[in-house]
Amino acid sequence: MAKKLPDEPRVNEEITVKDVLLIDDQGVKVGVIPTEQAIELAASRELDLVEVAPGATPPVCRILDYGKFRYQQQKKEKDARKKQKTQTLKEMKMRPKIDEHDYNFKTKAIRGFLANGHRVKVSIFFRGREMAFLDRGKEVLDRVAKDCEDLGKSEGFPRMEGRFMRMMLTPIASPKKESGSNSSDIAKDSED
Repeated sequence: MAKKLPDEPRVNEEITVKDVLLIDDQGVKVGVIPTEQAIELAASRELDLVEVAPGATPPVCRILDYGKFRYQQQKKEKDARKKQKTQTLKEMKMRPKIDEHDYNFKTKAIRGFLANGHRVKVSIFFRGREMAFLDRGKEVLDRVAKDCEDLGKSEGFPRMEGRFMRMMLTPIASPKKESGSNSSDIAKDSED
């Protein structure tokens, strides 16, 4: 038999308390009965006695098919993980003397990251004497924030970390209704 995880409920003989509050397989509250009697009742129905609320006084137990119960729990957890939106952190590095084409290319990539719901760390790297012109790096970061303000907002002000000046951009939640109305408009047009 596989090892039990600590958060798994106790089943049948693993339940060591004297009395339990029993709920049968139909969902009907039977009442407080001795544990041995509850286990016998579950065995007579070819089901398991599962402790669902061990913290209650007395503990609440249900008669059910434990294999089916575990399967449904795992399926719910899997669906919850699937629906969970993960937000990754992307980084874009630039220089204070960035060329216009490079700036446009990198800004387009940042806008794509923000549109996909990712957070973006924009970094300006200073070499040698460039450290004397920190205001140029700040200008580049301010320009990026302005060019991306429709898709993301800046988390605070740009700050220095060694030879890097960094700024975080967080995506703005876009209204979902717009995309739904466009698809219905397309469907209406195709019907005509």
